[in-house]
Amino acid sequence: MCDTIVALGNSTKSGEVLFAKNSDRDPNEAQILEWHKRESHRVPSTVRCTYISIPQVEQTNAVLLSKPFWLWGAEMGANDQGVVIGNEAVFTRVPHEKEPGLIGMDLLRLGLERGNSAMEVLTVITTLLKEFGQSGNCGFAHPFQYHNSFLIADATDAWVLETAGREWAAEKVTSVRSISNAITIGSNFDLSSDNLIPFAIEKGWCKSAQEFHFARCYSDFLYTTFGDAKTRHFCTTEWVSGRKGDLTVGDLIQALQQHPHAKNEDWSPDGAIMGADVCMHVGFGPVRINQTTGSMVSQIGKKDAIHWLTGTAAPCLSLFKPVWMSAGLPDQGPTAGGKDTPDSLWWQHERLHRVVILDYSHRKKMIESDKIQLQNKILAESERMKAATAQTRLQFSEDCFREVLAATKNWTDRLKREPIRKQAATFYRSAWKKINQEADLTL
Repeated sequence: MCDTIVALGNSTKSGEVLFAKNSDRDPNEAQILEWHKRESHRVPSTVRCTYISIPQVEQTNAVLLSKPFWLWGAEMGANDQGVVIGNEAVFTRVPHEKEPGLIGMDLLRLGLERGNSAMEVLTVITTLLKEFGQSGNCGFAHPFQYHNSFLIADATDAWVLETAGREWAAEKVTSVRSISNAITIGSNFDLSSDNLIPFAIEKGWCKSAQEFHFARCYSDFLYTTFGDAKTRHFCTTEWVSGRKGDLTVGDLIQALQQHPHAKNEDWSPDGAIMGADVCMHVGFGPVRINQTTGSMVSQIGKKDAIHWLTGTAAPCLSLFKPVWMSAGLPDQGPTAGGKDTPDSLWWQHERLHRVVILDYSHRKKMIESDKIQLQNKILAESERMKAATAQTRLQFSEDCFREVLAATKNWTDRLKREPIRKQAATFYRSAWKKINQEADLTL
């Protein structure tokens, strides 16, 4: 489960495009940050994706990726041409293909590597979709298959691309837009696959082109409902729509930190078995099995772009750190995996997250002021980097990552010594005890 947002320049304070995404996956599925340089390739040759190999192209763009550690593809990312993209799992009535093919995360990375604008990335993805389809397990802790939607943006344009098997529809964004784990395109779209409407008529999902509605015809009711996509989509749409014209990076960060099910400041994620939030936390039972494992906000200008990444789970407890494509990524320690990797960026923050949720409301308040102050400091100081060299930018990124990691360790140690005021619900503690055991994590 995920949420992705875009605001074009006509809706932001700076006139630049803003993009944001939360990636929700299994709680022990570390999400890592990778940067790959621009490369030339011998043709003909192939590139190995998660499950299959496909023909390589002569030139691939430099890409910045936030990805589950075990997949070739990514949940979100950017390229050196100023394009950003995030994907969503969507659940449709089209059966999954039996043979492994490309998965949504592969399509996302291939689009960034091969496309030089939002429109070109859309074309890359739909062309590959037609040739190779989308199929294969996407789950880490348990098998999970789904189709995909994408939100693609560059400095001037943005597109929503939603798919069902090899069929698809695309809508050009005019101001602000968000997507979640449901098909959001209805009767009005700008582009589509040739067989989108005929296939629906053939299956009896509608009687004519005049009554065709993509979401109604193609959506799977059960998975779409239990993913609570409607609530999250409404929440993110309302957030950006209500601030249209004045949206900032800080607003997009706050949008990803929301808990729409929270009724008051004493809310805790242990209180419900059902329901999902924009900032997702695992619960007890078979429904709330995902948490937000990585987040990204991008500010895309016509000459430059800055990408704010957590590289960690739980955006409500994370800090967004700046990265520039021209500068590359700071060191994040050892590559995180599905088991506790003590010195990795992701697992060091996960210790903080899992200490906080033992008494969420109280412990979050204890560090909230410090966290906001540090985030605001990083946002303000990044303004000085607009004309800086790549080396200066990299040094600044490294300083930010280092300062955030030191604060994370300090907060974790401090909270470990803090008495629990309100014990999390028994069923919730039981669920997290099992999750920690599976990760070989001792708090």
